[in-house]
Amino acid sequence: MKFVILEGSPRADGNTAALTGPFAEELRALGAGTERFRLYDMKIQPCIACRACQKDHGIFGCSQQDDAQRIFDAVLAADILVLATPIYSWYCPAPMKALLDRFVYGMNKFYGDSVGPSLWEGRALALLVTCGYRPEKGADLFEEGIRRYAKHSRLVYRGMHAERHLGYNTVFMDEEKEVRVRAFARALLEPQA
Repeated sequence: MKFVILEGSPRADGNTAALTGPFAEELRALGAGTERFRLYDMKIQPCIACRACQKDHGIFGCSQQDDAQRIFDAVLAADILVLATPIYSWYCPAPMKALLDRFVYGMNKFYGDSVGPSLWEGRALALLVTCGYRPEKGADLFEEGIRRYAKHSRLVYRGMHAERHLGYNTVFMDEEKEVRVRAFARALLEPQA
């Protein structure tokens, strides 16, 4: 099984990376392949609504020349897409949002002169989230948005693992969080009924 992890934090060594590390390590230890993309290290332009992506139902087809095509190719070669992100203002940071906007059109050929397929239909989608508020108040809106995004895109939503950071003067990662995130990784490897 292959996982693509899109990491949406601006901080390379921040809380999201601290959570993603043992998550990916557990997946690899159990034989899964992982590929990680740090979105802040990449060039990802926002969608310009040109609809060029709707002209060919077999390709991503975006008119913008940036790193989105490389990520698109990796996602199509994967079984599970994991959005690993901090929550900023109840949603993901800008590079991840820009990529999600581009993918909803480039992956879903629903918006042109003729209705086409979802190129990523059937793939799984999961969330790995860090936030300052309790997850049920800090990450709930993001999770609901992604649930709808997955349903619209014909993806299989596999759930969210969220961990809270209590403030800048506290240590984020601890043994309990590591145990929980490793358990989430194992759960994603289990077959769905």
